[in-house]
Amino acid sequence: MAKTRNAEANNNGKGGKSKKADNAESMGKAKNTGKAGRAVSDGNVGRIGKDGKAVKDGQVGQAVKAEKEHTEAELRAQLESLEHPALLLVLDGITDPRNLGACLRSADAAGADAVIVPRSNAAGLTPAARKVACGAAETIPLIRVANLARALGDLKQRGIWLFGATADAPASLYDADLSAPLALILGAEDAGLRRLTIEACDHLIRLPMRGAVPSLNVSVAAGICLYEAARQRSAARLCE
Repeated sequence: MAKTRNAEANNNGKGGKSKKADNAESMGKAKNTGKAGRAVSDGNVGRIGKDGKAVKDGQVGQAVKAEKEHTEAELRAQLESLEHPALLLVLDGITDPRNLGACLRSADAAGADAVIVPRSNAAGLTPAARKVACGAAETIPLIRVANLARALGDLKQRGIWLFGATADAPASLYDADLSAPLALILGAEDAGLRRLTIEACDHLIRLPMRGAVPSLNVSVAAGICLYEAARQRSAARLCE
């Protein structure tokens, strides 16, 4: 796979300084906060919605806007300021807050730069999501976008390769070159990726299934994909 897209579109991964440095700094704080932001107990975080009504654990889209939910503008600023190839996780149609929390935990552990989700038909940072994330909700930037297909197109313009995980993809995860700036895109276990999301992808990959079960939980699949990307990048650095 070619290592460039539009000359890495604005030198993604080359350390270019963004004009919106304050946005990038805000995103960076999320990566450096650690667990200090958990002074409020999980049982009390985000309990009251914007309408003043109580938010129940597990309800989709009813979490209070969290401190670490960031805007698309902040993501663009972060991408311009990165000094390494971007590694993003995109979740398409994940409605279970516990799955979102587990994906945030995997993304943080593997060193991803941000997690991107659509605003509609997707889980928010409910107390249940935060609890499962085990602190990652405070350390990894969560970007909620109004239009996922448009956001993916913007990532392409910025030199990010899009890898979608589907069960019937022709190529295995382990045959893909994941060392370039990229976004790994995963869908819900039952529905998978939506049509427009698939059409936006540069490459489709699958996780080899050796046993009788047909699929994996999305957070497990995300962890496998992210760590394979991390492994390849570590190997590439050793060869430099």
